[in-house]
Amino acid sequence: MTRSFDVLAVGRVGVDLYPMQTGVGLEDVTTFGKFLGGSAANVAVAAARLGHSAALVSRTGDDPFGRFVTRSLAELGVDPAYVTTDPSLPTPVTFCEIFPPDHFPLYFYRYPQAPDLRVSPEEIPPVAVRESRLFWATLTGLSAEPSRTAHATAWEARGRVPHTAIDLDHRPMFWRAEAEASRAAADALAASTVAIGNREECRVAVGTDDPASAAAALLDRGVELAIVKQGPKGVLAVTASGDRVEVPPLPVEVANGLGAGDAFGGAVCHGLLSGWDLERTVRFANAAGAIVASRLECSTAMPTEDEVDALLAGREVRS
Repeated sequence: MTRSFDVLAVGRVGVDLYPMQTGVGLEDVTTFGKFLGGSAANVAVAAARLGHSAALVSRTGDDPFGRFVTRSLAELGVDPAYVTTDPSLPTPVTFCEIFPPDHFPLYFYRYPQAPDLRVSPEEIPPVAVRESRLFWATLTGLSAEPSRTAHATAWEARGRVPHTAIDLDHRPMFWRAEAEASRAAADALAASTVAIGNREECRVAVGTDDPASAAAALLDRGVELAIVKQGPKGVLAVTASGDRVEVPPLPVEVANGLGAGDAFGGAVCHGLLSGWDLERTVRFANAAGAIVASRLECSTAMPTEDEVDALLAGREVRS
């Protein structure tokens, strides 16, 4: 039976195998931790951790890692009903190296193709897409067929209604050429009302990495809310109605910065669904990202609202 959710995400899911040693190359790592991973999955988990009903549309392989993914989603509060099984492709695995504070190389094993890029238009649940309060997609999902057409099917079913978000998540190795990613970003922005990206992702999407110019260009594409993440310079958020907020970074001891953007995205979902004003939403999301940057893993590191509020109030939050 089709359900609607507070947050319905579509896109990348897999297994993160992260080293238990920091400052060590993968060739010398001896112990790894296994975690649920993938940007869309992480955002869904982040929203669930903040009290929202969430589901993911994706695919895994028919293998033990695929079973781990669906089990972990359910354990972390995300409905896996729309996560299907691919009979021939393996569940993706991602490794990283951890060199704090700002060097975390990623190594994606998504060959010959990741199952999440094999999601077909027929696997898109139109009622859930249309009736869920917030729909979240990522640019990565447009990097190959049939996922690209599946996203178009979802956007057609939903219409350009409020809380239709695109994460400009750009991984160059997933694309044949940057120009292809830029064309896909134009399609995604034409279907979305919220756009989130870092400076490099904005450059790919709209041709400039200057935060103010990028935000203006995103609004010119028709979105109602443009958020530009600036790393150590904080966050800029601008709305079509003229609201503008700049939030400085929160100082934390960085353990692994890879999940911070997904925590930020899930927290933006929380703020939008809670009806918060722009400044409260962005400050909360900035703090959520900082908390995850202080932790090793991604999905299981997503904070609760109490933890985010504690950091904003200057209280200590466990790392």
